[in-house]
Amino acid sequence: MATINKNFTKLPGSYLFSTISKKVSEFEKANPNASIIRLGIGDVTKPLAPTVIDALHSAVDEMAHEDTFKGYAPDLGYTFLREKIAVSDYKDRGCDISADEIFVSDGAKCDCSNIQEIFGLDNTIGVCDPVYPVYVDSNVMAGRTGLYNSDSMRFDNVIYMPCNADNGFVPELPDKAPDLIYLCFPNNPTGAVITKDALQKWVDYAIKNNSVILYDSAYEAFISEENVPHSIYECEGARKCAIEFRSFSKTAGFTGLRLGYTVVPYDLVLDGASLHDLWARRHGTKYNGAPYIVQKAGEAVYSKQGRAEINEAISYYMANAKIILEGLEKAGYEVYGGVNAPYIWLKTPDNMTSWEFFDYLLEKANVVGTPGVGFGPEGEHYYRLTAFGNRENTIEAIDRIVAM
Repeated sequence: MATINKNFTKLPGSYLFSTISKKVSEFEKANPNASIIRLGIGDVTKPLAPTVIDALHSAVDEMAHEDTFKGYAPDLGYTFLREKIAVSDYKDRGCDISADEIFVSDGAKCDCSNIQEIFGLDNTIGVCDPVYPVYVDSNVMAGRTGLYNSDSMRFDNVIYMPCNADNGFVPELPDKAPDLIYLCFPNNPTGAVITKDALQKWVDYAIKNNSVILYDSAYEAFISEENVPHSIYECEGARKCAIEFRSFSKTAGFTGLRLGYTVVPYDLVLDGASLHDLWARRHGTKYNGAPYIVQKAGEAVYSKQGRAEINEAISYYMANAKIILEGLEKAGYEVYGGVNAPYIWLKTPDNMTSWEFFDYLLEKANVVGTPGVGFGPEGEHYYRLTAFGNRENTIEAIDRIVAM
């Protein structure tokens, strides 16, 4: 008799953004004339850069001719893209990462959730709280987290590392070292960043305790301040303890194209086994590669013109973030993020719960954000807004919130 993976039944409720979508849909049906502005899900609104579009068209034309047609992509990704990544994202920043240590994929979300497959189920995981839900949920599905405690809103076998205003939303080193440590900076959802010195402490901690850091650097392109590392490999020793995830989704507007990559250094060895080789085996078995036309589009991001166009879009979104940040501050809200990340993390007024504020904002201002508690119990009484809307809607949304 067939059975199910009962670990899936341990997940509390539906995926956060599915719940939000359902609530908004119900509100729209009840209020058909409402003009809803969505600043919740971090989807981009600017079109793809012209240089990227040109690369896509050129690659599509190649697919029409036998001598330039491409089928399955190489397991790790095309060399032309991996070499550009190795130079522009790493070597130019002083990081010792080679093209052969880069695995191209269809996005960081998939890699962040799939990476746990190469680790034993007896590993403990440590996550920031609040946390991007994918880190926890993928480990729940694998059977690594124990049972969910509805009172604490936490899983029994997960080490939660509180991130709050007192510690600048950067976690303290836990007394009990997790085997797998998930870190995300610039952070989703809080918009916080970590200094290079502070990140070096995490690298030293991981090496001392034989832990592996799973470092989500999807938003590094939005960093504007000095002494904020763009990569964990800027820290000494990180090649021995860290895997890094990157994404083209927000950086280059590829949410609809799907492209990302993961770096697994050759120096990462556990139980005598190379994690690079394990991930290569998993990658080759379960993944057929990002499409050639998408990887050609990714290559265009690293051209001089492409980089200029991408930076223009990033500046646009960060100008939105400034509008949100300053508008809310003037209205008396306690606000964080929005300087090195496209996310603004605000304290809910009058001690409202996150979901109470969600309903209040939807009802009174017709604006949608993301309840902080959806990212973990430390997110209660907080709320996330994104800077990925268009300028007109961003200004209108803040005007509505300020007027409430």
